[in-house]
Amino acid sequence: MTRQLVFDLPVKTSRDRGDFFVSDANAMAVARLEDTAGWTRGKLALVGPEGAGKSHLAHVWAEAEGGRVLDMAALTGLDVTGVATPLAIEVADTAALPPEVEEALFHLHNHLASTGLPLLLVARRAPARWAVALPDLKSRLEAAEVVHIDEPDDALLSAVLVKLFADRQVEVSPNLIAWLVARIDRSFAAAQRAVARLDAAALAEKRPVTRDLARRALDNPPE
Repeated sequence: MTRQLVFDLPVKTSRDRGDFFVSDANAMAVARLEDTAGWTRGKLALVGPEGAGKSHLAHVWAEAEGGRVLDMAALTGLDVTGVATPLAIEVADTAALPPEVEEALFHLHNHLASTGLPLLLVARRAPARWAVALPDLKSRLEAAEVVHIDEPDDALLSAVLVKLFADRQVEVSPNLIAWLVARIDRSFAAAQRAVARLDAAALAEKRPVTRDLARRALDNPPE
């Protein structure tokens, strides 16, 4: 019995480039992030569903460009004029941007544009669909080129499942991965839920994640 199935170890998400699997569902997004110099007006919006690997890809891009990844909270109080590297901004809630975040994002956008530094926006929806009250910011965001990560195909869903299990230090067989791909909903969120449920079941029963355990855990979800 492996140690990770006995102790509830913290999930450690790997963001190494080698752990990002490229398939038809995300190949265009990867290609655009590898061509920063070709971005329209020096900015790009990376859009995709929950769990699609947007944050992973943003960190890979930031490392390659010598930049940083910030979330919305980090924008408040940020010394915009002191920013001297490319930035990726992860926008978690595009339905309600606080006024101070809009103001900071507006000045940050202008600063990066004037200094020729690229800006990567990471969100679930394209900037044109964000609830932005500041007109000047709204027009700038809507001018950003948008690239999408689509819902996963079989190859990508398999790779995502393998990575999610690996992040939890859980070893599973290729046969189990193929079985899960054919059984769960075709979405990144469904993959995350399935892996979390199977990890919890394995910990509770102190046994490996097998097809039998997976069948029982998925057929009998917690209340």
